[in-house]
Amino acid sequence: MNAFTRSINQIFTRAIKAFETYPATIAFALAFSVVTMVRIQLDWPEQEAYNFLFNCLHWTFAFGAIFSLATITAAKSRFDGKNPFLIANILSLIIALITFLLLYMFGLYSEGLDVARSTRLSNLAVARVTAAIVVSFVAFILLAGQKKDQSDFSHAFFMTHKAFFTAWLYGMVIMGGASAVAGAIQALLYNDMSVKVYEYIGTLTGFFAFTIFVGYFPDFTKDRVDERREIVQKQPRFAEILFSYIMVPIALAMTAVLLLWVGRTVFSGLSVPFSQLSGIATGYAAGGLWLYIMVTHHENGLAKFYRNFFPIAALIILAIEAWAIFVQIDKFGIKTMEYSFLIMWLIAVSAAALLILKKAKAEPIIAMILCLMAIVAVMPVVGYHALPVTSQSNRLETLLIEEGMLVDGQIVPAAIAPTIDKKEAITDSVMFLANAQDAKLPMWFDRDLNSQVTFLSRLGFEQVWPTNNWGINEPYMGTYLTLPNATLNIEDYTWSIKMQIFKEGDQMSATIDGEQGKYLINWIVGKGDSVPALKIERDGAILIEQDLNAYLDAIRIKYPPGRQGQVQATQDDMTLVIDTPDIRVMLVFSQVDINIDNQQDRMNYWIGLNDIYLYEKP
Repeated sequence: MNAFTRSINQIFTRAIKAFETYPATIAFALAFSVVTMVRIQLDWPEQEAYNFLFNCLHWTFAFGAIFSLATITAAKSRFDGKNPFLIANILSLIIALITFLLLYMFGLYSEGLDVARSTRLSNLAVARVTAAIVVSFVAFILLAGQKKDQSDFSHAFFMTHKAFFTAWLYGMVIMGGASAVAGAIQALLYNDMSVKVYEYIGTLTGFFAFTIFVGYFPDFTKDRVDERREIVQKQPRFAEILFSYIMVPIALAMTAVLLLWVGRTVFSGLSVPFSQLSGIATGYAAGGLWLYIMVTHHENGLAKFYRNFFPIAALIILAIEAWAIFVQIDKFGIKTMEYSFLIMWLIAVSAAALLILKKAKAEPIIAMILCLMAIVAVMPVVGYHALPVTSQSNRLETLLIEEGMLVDGQIVPAAIAPTIDKKEAITDSVMFLANAQDAKLPMWFDRDLNSQVTFLSRLGFEQVWPTNNWGINEPYMGTYLTLPNATLNIEDYTWSIKMQIFKEGDQMSATIDGEQGKYLINWIVGKGDSVPALKIERDGAILIEQDLNAYLDAIRIKYPPGRQGQVQATQDDMTLVIDTPDIRVMLVFSQVDINIDNQQDRMNYWIGLNDIYLYEKP
């Protein structure tokens, strides 16, 4: 048996041994796969009644698999004998049962804007289970690197990556091969084969890949040295080249860009929208820390320089980002994006400071801080679902009181129209609170305020959306009109023509056999900045050939482009009558969108045509 064959045989042998080494873990993964296959087998109308149950089971088994991986590793690495191993497996089953009961009894999504036929888990319940999975997985990595003379956190961290990509590679090969066989059977032998066959193959492949992942790890038994540990946690040469000579220079280049931004910000002030800054900063902090762990044991000059330079540069960049988040919160209060950025900022600052003080020894502490912040983010009062809502409730209450719009615990229309800044701030807070889930809102707040009609009637002015975070003109503005619900008198018209246009560049035609001849009606929708047009012929003679420029000009005058979002226009605004000596036509529009790109100096149009009504004059 050659080395290649032996290596493959060992992979599959260890995957099978995982059933013995981590019985509870594999049992949860198998249960997860069984539930998945049941859901595949049941078509949606049948599955609808069990959707909530299946969701609870899926999240329970996913958490149970990772939690048991950590508890069994803890039992094997810290205690002798079979009893701790048995207790760890039983404890995992008990915790999973408690998790399922909590999800089933308290995890139902019951508050929100939509009413669905099927029940589902709330976002908060899913977030809390996700946090528990993250904490369990980080605990497993910490436990896997506990043997000081054989491993550490960075070695265990890389070993986990190696196990994942090994399992992923084998899984993809098996999935591709099995799907190819199934495809051949469908093409050559059984054409009516259901697509569910491929879904079953994917589920079983996922389960098998997970057993490879679990079986890839060395033996963590206390006081036992597994020779495989050094092999599986050692970085191969290509990984060292990838991390040190490719990714480190890229990270240093990104650091240089951010430091230049810091310098420009110090002299000219903040000039980047917060949404962009938060994404770049979060990616830099997470990616930079991940790379630091990966090159912890690299001895080349680039890696050493990066380990010394990254924490200091990160602290400088994070200091300016603190200024940015202060400006953002001062203007807009804390919302979900700001909250997430704050959490990441706290983790990044703690990590950078610890790396400066303790070097690689800080990595396990940073992992624990990550777990702590994951728990904080889903806790009552201070969690992502609660703290932003409290902040925005206080902000909105202050704004309404200042404008005299909150009286005796009731919102009343503004007696005097607020300034544009106040309108923007009120709209911003109202829409955030109206769409907030899993949170307790003030007694005086009504979720129906997200409706334009309700907003206008309760507050006395239309929704006005704020500009971006730093007051820079947004590149896009527009007018967005919708047809109101109302009756329409069509007794003067003979025919109704429905034109279903679904995308730009379409053209729809219809014919009518009238008393005066045969009519051909063409509705033409251009692309981008092209204006729609109507063309009507009778027996080859053109009666109407008209674009909608004049109509759109009138709309832009009455509804100037801005950032106010959709507006429910009047019925007259959403109809266009064209009268000629031969026919009279009325076009009814379901929506009219005019997008203005200030930077490109162009307009884009979309007019949704509801109906065309035609009257043939005698």
